[in-house]
Amino acid sequence: MKKTLFLLVAIGCSALSYAQKTSAKNYKVEEKSVAATLKFLSSDELQGRDAGSKGLEQAAQYLEDIFVKNGVKPYFTTYKDTLTNFEKTTYNVVGYLEGTDPKLKNEFVVFGAHYDHIGTLLDAAAGADNIYNGANDDASGVTTVSELVNYFGKTKTNKRSILFCYFSGEEKGLLGSQSLAAKLKAQNFNLYAMLNFEMVGVAMNRDIMAYLTGYGMSTMGDKINEYAGKKLIGYLDVEMKYQLFRRSDNYSFYNEFQKPSQTICTFDFENFAYYHQVEDDFEHMDTKHMTAFIQEMVPVTDKMVNAPANDIVMKKK
Repeated sequence: MKKTLFLLVAIGCSALSYAQKTSAKNYKVEEKSVAATLKFLSSDELQGRDAGSKGLEQAAQYLEDIFVKNGVKPYFTTYKDTLTNFEKTTYNVVGYLEGTDPKLKNEFVVFGAHYDHIGTLLDAAAGADNIYNGANDDASGVTTVSELVNYFGKTKTNKRSILFCYFSGEEKGLLGSQSLAAKLKAQNFNLYAMLNFEMVGVAMNRDIMAYLTGYGMSTMGDKINEYAGKKLIGYLDVEMKYQLFRRSDNYSFYNEFQKPSQTICTFDFENFAYYHQVEDDFEHMDTKHMTAFIQEMVPVTDKMVNAPANDIVMKKK
């Protein structure tokens, strides 16, 4: 009898779930994983990931496989969400992880990044590089979201439900996020907050690691720093100069829901010379910085999806 009881206890201990053994504090983001995703998405094989292209289809399949590997389900019938506002057939890739709390699971946090870029240069000289690989813009953001899929897919500790969104058509005018946000709004989707990742492949030489667009519009920035336990992000004047809040996929969700919807970025217009140039490739990315940035974002996003009600809200005008 004692032997049997000991055996049952031993089996019970060895069967502890990954989530029970792993927390946001001790989870390690692997640079090898970061580099592998970033390198594939910005490879010549994908021919610049133009919306509606075969290269973007290949990228979509790669991202679907990350969902499948981590047990993240499609939000719709399939992972592919067809754009309703673009002449060619192209898709957002959308995964869904239901929350664990009976009440909070009815609220959604959206983590997003656009996986399309601008394709190829048609009039390049013979033998010259003609592929806009879009490593920083925005394979870096997509890689960040993919690492969050890896984390939450393994731990499944999220009290709120999560929508992981890879948007197409951003380079055509935020079309993918506009299409999806309008569709979700029509379905009475209960958005808590939307956090978008844009151009995080190179470090800034500043006292903050990244900046948040629309910083003063909501409590999101202050809460991110509170969750991080330090001043991780801040505000840059360049954001207002170039109206960056309106220039990335967060804006589509803000327009539809009037809820905190903002973008985190580490491109400050001084630290990267290859915006929308063919030189925006893997070799110019800082994967050590990216790994450190994502490592900081794991506990931040974990606290975001598990925080009490009304922790992140719009500020009164």
